[in-house]
Amino acid sequence: MVRPRTEEVEQLEVEGSPAERPAVQVIARAAAVLRALKEHPDGLSLGELAKLLSLPRSTVQRIVDALHAENLVIAASLAKGVRLGPALLPLAAAAKFAIVEIARPTLQQISRECGETVDLSLLDADKVVFVDQVRGTHRLRAESDIGISFPLHSSAPGKAMLAELDRDELDRLKAALRLGRLTSRTIVSWPALEDALAEIRRTGLSSDLEENADGVCAIAASLRLPTGELAAISIPVPTQRFLDIREQLETLLQEQCEKLQQRLRGSRFG
Repeated sequence: MVRPRTEEVEQLEVEGSPAERPAVQVIARAAAVLRALKEHPDGLSLGELAKLLSLPRSTVQRIVDALHAENLVIAASLAKGVRLGPALLPLAAAAKFAIVEIARPTLQQISRECGETVDLSLLDADKVVFVDQVRGTHRLRAESDIGISFPLHSSAPGKAMLAELDRDELDRLKAALRLGRLTSRTIVSWPALEDALAEIRRTGLSSDLEENADGVCAIAASLRLPTGELAAISIPVPTQRFLDIREQLETLLQEQCEKLQQRLRGSRFG
């Protein structure tokens, strides 16, 4: 659910020179429109946007017209006025590149300390996509190609990101997410998955115990990017040595991800 950022807008309005204030206010309101449309991918009418953001319809009309001129929003349908536009795609791609650059030293540090492969992934609708990897030094190691996607419910990074979604986002995914069985250990019911997500929220870590592929286990921790997107760092390990080093890996991953999350809070990209 999108919440109007009225407090932020009010604060912005009183800061800066008088000439700067209207421009800053417009930017903040345009950003609020884009965030609202992100939460409603099928589109929203001008009236719905105005009500959702507590703004006059005429103000929303002017903002939408300006965004439409730049292809940042496009027409959705007669019933659902506008939705996010194609000009956002290269911006999103640039933001994803930024997180790869920022997170890579953390992936390298984790891999140096444990010798295992370390992956970075992003949430992409109803799947997790691997965008970077540092290979481990063991002869027997678990790894996936960059660009490959895994289901959310069966993978450690997927479950880590699912646990970070708010109730509305998770409910929307329920209607579209098929809990298919990949191994005998895959979670295939929503009650069982909800229990797993509750435990992930409690500990801050998720696991995949041969749920996505036989012979491979993994742990993961989620990250919230400055853009609001979700990412995760995961460590896949062959099952035969996972149990002996699991506690060490969990401590290492949690410590490094907490440090990275602090850096991300001070970063601005996308």
